[in-house]
Amino acid sequence: MADITAAMVKDLREKSGAGMMDCKKALNETGGDMDAALDWLRTKGLAAAAKKSSRTAAEGLVGIAVSGTKGAAVEVNSETDFVAKNDQFQQFVREVTQIALATGGDIDALKAEAMPSGTTVEDVLTKNIATIGENQSLRRAKRLEVSKGAVVGYVHNQQAPGLGKIGVLVALESEASDEVLQGLGKQLAMHVAAAFPKALNEEDLDEAEIERERAIAAEKAGESGKPADIIAKMVEGSIAKYRKEHALVSQLFVMDGKTKISDVVAKAGKDAGTSIVLKDYVRFQLGEGIEKEASDFAAEVAAASGVPQNKQPEPTA
Repeated sequence: MADITAAMVKDLREKSGAGMMDCKKALNETGGDMDAALDWLRTKGLAAAAKKSSRTAAEGLVGIAVSGTKGAAVEVNSETDFVAKNDQFQQFVREVTQIALATGGDIDALKAEAMPSGTTVEDVLTKNIATIGENQSLRRAKRLEVSKGAVVGYVHNQQAPGLGKIGVLVALESEASDEVLQGLGKQLAMHVAAAFPKALNEEDLDEAEIERERAIAAEKAGESGKPADIIAKMVEGSIAKYRKEHALVSQLFVMDGKTKISDVVAKAGKDAGTSIVLKDYVRFQLGEGIEKEASDFAAEVAAASGVPQNKQPEPTA
């Protein structure tokens, strides 16, 4: 059985909201597997469905750039938050985002593109690693485009213009005025930042995640002792709720808590006198899905000083 550390218990508690003892028991029951422990807690009703991937576990910046009917989002990671405040790093993220806006979101192609200096993105990144003295990586990029209408961007926790911790793009296809589309797009982008949808439509949700939710719902429903047909309905009800809560168009608008996003868009189109279609969105949250290695600060200091952790330095005369 894997050793269950205090750091593991703390991490699970932060992800699940469950008590320390429950988290420790869950980890013991699952051999230290964090995902399995989270599911175990949920089957026991001790944790809500956790948006694990929305928990940041890396530093750096997300860049957003828009131009009319196009928009791009880029994430560049660094080891510490200090680098995210570095002018050289910020300028790199800003320039790469503009390149992605012009060329697209394929990472390999993006790395081969030329920066304003004439050097490739990959070469400048390598140089930055050497001069700043910290590892960095161009993690992901995506571009949205509509034939008519607007792509609207929003940055949450903005550290500099177009740069921050969460970057959102919303693509609206319509012949409505730019004023209408910018206003609607900003509201929708703020919703996306807050509500963390996992797909645009219910049918686009990851089927592997749906099956995982189904297994959890089935185990919880099975503990009710109800007849099989009732259990089946309970499971399907749980899955239907999951789909509605995680697909953008069926989520309830965070600004009023009662109107579906699809209805918000439809009303905006009706008010504008023309159709508005929510074609796509992007939500990049810094470090989502990346796990930091746990570090022992005392051990690091001891290693740097050359003094063993269990031995105090000799007193000086």
